[in-house]
Amino acid sequence: MATRSISARPSRNSLLPWLGIALIVILIDQFTKTLIIGTFQLGDSHRVTSFFNIVRWHNTGAAFSFLHDAAGWQRWLFVGLGAVAAIFIVWMLRSHGGQRLFSWALSLILGGAIGNVIDRLLHGYVVDFISVHYGGWTFPAFNVADSAITVGAACLILDELLRVRRAR
Repeated sequence: MATRSISARPSRNSLLPWLGIALIVILIDQFTKTLIIGTFQLGDSHRVTSFFNIVRWHNTGAAFSFLHDAAGWQRWLFVGLGAVAAIFIVWMLRSHGGQRLFSWALSLILGGAIGNVIDRLLHGYVVDFISVHYGGWTFPAFNVADSAITVGAACLILDELLRVRRAR
């Protein structure tokens, strides 16, 4: 049986920068949502460009308003899923903190997930405010947390592609 040396194990300090990135995402997300709540009424929209509006929308569901019309139980389901995901991501960061792109991706996803869980706990819904549209097409409104999760997912895909390429 092979043993691991203590130096091969990631140090607890390697977790702190990644948690710091997640905290920055959470702070920016909550700050922007507070601005929107203080400035806009539900359904308000302000045109910024021909393809971009600032809006105030409440999403009681998940991505693309999945389960938005459920009876309210989805709030606690999504809070629970977010909490489990956060615990798993912290464990992964602790185990793989030395893998920079992978850890960046997980940190962004962690910050976004916690940002949206905070909304669900405080309001019972997620505050969305970014609206992108073109012609008659409109993408569902989203927020900073959603953006961080999306960029994090893209980084995970890139990390895996690079890993596979290095293995060849």
